Amino acid sequence: MPDQTALPDSRPTRSPLDAVLFDFHGTLAQVEDPVGWVVAAAEECGVTLDRGRATVLADRLVTAGRAGGPVPSRVPPHLAEAFADRDLYEHAHRMAYTGLAATVGAGVDGLEEALYERLLRPEGWVLYADTAGTLMALKEAGVPVAVVSNIGFDIRPHFEAWGFTGLVDAFVLSYEVGRIKPDPAIFLRACGALGVEPERALMVGDTPADAGAVRAGLAALVLPAAEPGKSNGLAAVLNLTAP
Repeated sequence: MPDQTALPDSRPTRSPLDAVLFDFHGTLAQVEDPVGWVVAAAEECGVTLDRGRATVLADRLVTAGRAGGPVPSRVPPHLAEAFADRDLYEHAHRMAYTGLAATVGAGVDGLEEALYERLLRPEGWVLYADTAGTLMALKEAGVPVAVVSNIGFDIRPHFEAWGFTGLVDAFVLSYEVGRIKPDPAIFLRACGALGVEPERALMVGDTPADAGAVRAGLAALVLPAAEPGKSNGLAAVLNLTAP
């Protein structure tokens, strides 16, 4: 007799997904080392900082609130509105982060703006080791890709400078579409741009906001934290998409 106590096979079946959505910061790239960031910005202001002073300033600036860094524990009242809207408007993003940097009182004229301008240039970022290879492999496999980011400035020039032209089919940026992750609408906008159903797409990121794509019907892969320039497991995407 068959074993009446045997459980039915309830293992989910898996079929390869048709498209991939990537977060930007913390997934494809990371902001440059804080000390190097401060040294480079100061040099653009005509000031050479020794390592000790740069390290102290970097610690204070990151604590005050650096774009791409931890969310500050306190935002001054005069910057609260700009900080809340930083991923919806370019002017709010700049105002929030230059304003937070100004609270440190670095003593270098123009440093706040120079620090912010580093964000807007590709040299202010470090790609993860898997990024280029993963994007190229997806392109070769015919898998469409979108970058979906909560951000207050255009990152397309960064991708062009890195030689990634043609590897990303759509950019869906919060300040352009008026939606912020984990709002399902931003993920649905990206799926629409790629011409795929949400159930056939994978969102790859590094935060709970990225995992919010599940509410829009997508699958989600949340990567572990990794040092800039190191492998962060991004290539695992290739096992989840169509060959």
